[in-house]
Amino acid sequence: MSVFVIAEAGVNHNGDIDIAKRLIDCAASSGADAVKFQTFVADLLVTKTAKQASYQEKNTNRQISQHQMLKELELSFDAYQRLSEYCKEVGIEFMSTAFDSLSLKFLTQDIGLNRLKVPSGDITNAPFLFEHARTGADLILSTGMSTISEIRSALSVIALGYAGSGILTGRGEIPILDRNDIQAQLAEKVVLLHCTTEYPAPLETINLKAIGTLSAEFGLSVGYSDHSEGDLVSIAAVAQGAQVIEKHFTLDREMEGPDHKASMEPQALRKLITSIREVEIALGDGIKAPLGIENQNKKVARKSLVAAATIKKGEPLTEDNMAVKRPGTGVSPFEYWSMLSMQAHRDYAEGDLLEKE
Repeated sequence: MSVFVIAEAGVNHNGDIDIAKRLIDCAASSGADAVKFQTFVADLLVTKTAKQASYQEKNTNRQISQHQMLKELELSFDAYQRLSEYCKEVGIEFMSTAFDSLSLKFLTQDIGLNRLKVPSGDITNAPFLFEHARTGADLILSTGMSTISEIRSALSVIALGYAGSGILTGRGEIPILDRNDIQAQLAEKVVLLHCTTEYPAPLETINLKAIGTLSAEFGLSVGYSDHSEGDLVSIAAVAQGAQVIEKHFTLDREMEGPDHKASMEPQALRKLITSIREVEIALGDGIKAPLGIENQNKKVARKSLVAAATIKKGEPLTEDNMAVKRPGTGVSPFEYWSMLSMQAHRDYAEGDLLEKE
């Protein structure tokens, strides 16, 4: 299974559809499988008094409310419809994260998305998780800031949504995850993304080993949403078994906006995706066996039992007249002990390959 690479444009279009199209062009030419935006209605997403995150305030160098910031970055539904159509023209999958119910309905019913990304901030938003699952779409669930228990609870709600439960009540741990049929459905439709919710995320906070932890705990495909600088961590995540990589990118890191400084520029994005594909090739199929290209080297690199001195026919083979040397075209050194004290069945000159009768 090829690693699914999501080029995360997010809000790096700065509210301009022309910049958004240039981002699509960049993602497509870089070899990404999908380009992802963020669809929201600011009035439905955040209160007018909610503060910016510290990284947003630092990156924008402005002290404004989250609502004002998001209002400036908001695109119309019509714009997203046009961006979706443009993605079809250039041959890349259009994705967008919905941050409110109206946007979710638009993306699934009007645009027809059947693959949705749920952001880390909504992993405890049980009603919204339920709405996502009720669409029947495949889900990519980001797990930044989450505990194992919170992820389990989120998956329980998603499982109930897929199962078609009409009413969701109560909070406790839901045993539906113990059902084999539910597990199979989640394995088919849900991917977890390990993530560190910090922009940029310092290396010491990455914890890539959590990819294996999530896979073992939930039996689902696991990917990585990378907020670190550079391409090192994404490449390492693929080596750790990540099946999805999401990486923010921008046309120019010096552009104004909250996410540009934690994003990759086009050339770096292309390099990252090339590296991911090369790592995929290097990972292989996991079967440990000699490869065709290695078989020709066995004869040169391995060793055989040889005569360490002149040996006459009928003489016993001993530690003194047997040696182990290249090439590996003769009797295996594993036969060394079984041949001790055997009699030579012909004459050998020093260096001749010994034969086993």
